[in-house]
Parts: sequence; structure tokens; C-alpha cells
Amino acid sequence: MSVNAKSTQEFVPIKEVRDGVILLKDGGLRAVLLATSINLSLKAYDEQKAIIMNFESFLNTLDFSTQIVIQSRRLDIRPYIQVLENRKREQFEPLLKIQTQEYINFIKKFTEDVHIMTKNFYIVVPYTQATLSTKKGFMSSIFPFLGKKNEAEAKQEAKADFEEKRMELEQRISVISQGLNPIGVKMRKLKSDEVIELFYKTFNPGEINTHIKLEGELNQDKKTEG
Repeated sequence: MSVNAKSTQEFVPIKEVRDGVILLKDGGLRAVLLATSINLSLKAYDEQKAIIMNFESFLNTLDFSTQIVIQSRRLDIRPYIQVLENRKREQFEPLLKIQTQEYINFIKKFTEDVHIMTKNFYIVVPYTQATLSTKKGFMSSIFPFLGKKNEAEAKQEAKADFEEKRMELEQRISVISQGLNPIGVKMRKLKSDEVIELFYKTFNPGEINTHIKLEGELNQDKKTEG
């Protein structure tokens, strides 16, 4: 009995990632935004009510679907341990070396006993030009000669189609940013390498996650604006 083995890529709907934009196999586009969080329990009652009302108003203004994803991962402490090891080597005082090593041992033991988790908040923004794709397919079926293009024309048309869809996607990102900014949620679109890392770690949950260091950048932007 033979089994037809299929690669993992056949089950992933992603065709490629270009300029931070995910291109799906069905022609749709997706953008992933990393958003900051709000500790609602630390807010006063009136402020909590205002935030909830503004969020409700934001949802009611959307004329397209979107997805909010919360991802919890165990914190990878290895980069921090490496920084401490480097500092220990730079120390000249024997006592400071001993204290640094004791601190390293404490951090290692603590993280072994207590699983420190990080939470990342993502907003997935979709754009699918279904009507136009269906119309093109219908016209090509009636007039087959219309679908015949040389390689250069096909590439140029694909590029123009991508740019048109990307502009529409950027407009949706702007709508979400403007809607969530008044309640204190800051966000930015992930770059191509960050998107690839995110999906790689999602499809390989057994590996320790390397936290994407964007939360600090968003908080720094928030302080600058203040």
C-alpha cells in the first residue's frame, strides 16, 4: 500500500511574502500588525468605559473583516544570559565576577522552575479582490485568446495588480490604525523577515520562540509622541 506523502508547503496557503505583504495562493493579500496592549484593570471606571465605547465604535466602522490574534510563547532567556556572560568577562574585579556568575545561576534556575511567558498581539488585515478575479476568469473562458500573454506582459500585469491591491490594503491598515490610536493602542506592520519568522515559529511550536523586539519600539514611539 503506497502513501502519497505531501509536503507541509502544500497545506500552507501562503505563496510568498513581498514587502511585508503576504500573498496567498488564491490571490488575496494579508498584512500582519503588531499591536501594544492595554491593562484595562488599571484604568479608572470612566476611562474603562470610554475605551470600551471607542473600541465598539471602531468595530462598527469597519466594512471589512479582520482578525485579532493573541500568541503566548515561552520567553527565550538565552540572549539575556549571553549578555551577562559577556559582561562577566569584561569585569576586572573578582568579587564582581562572582556576583555576576551568581546572578546568572539565579536567572537560569528561576526560569527553569517558572515558565516566563510573553504575549504578542497581532491584527491580521485582509484584502481579496474576488470580483475582479472572477470576472477575468469568466472573460478568459469566453475569449481564450484574451488570456494569452507573453512572459513580460504577464509579469507587468502581475506587478500592477499587486500594487493596486497593496494600496487598498494600506488604506485598510490606515483605517485600523486611526481607529485604535485614540484608545492608546499603537501598532506597526511587520516586515518581510518578521512575517517569515512569525509563521515559521507558528508552524514549529516545539522550538523556543525568539521574541520580535517591536514592543519596545512601539512604547518608545508612544513616549516620544507624549
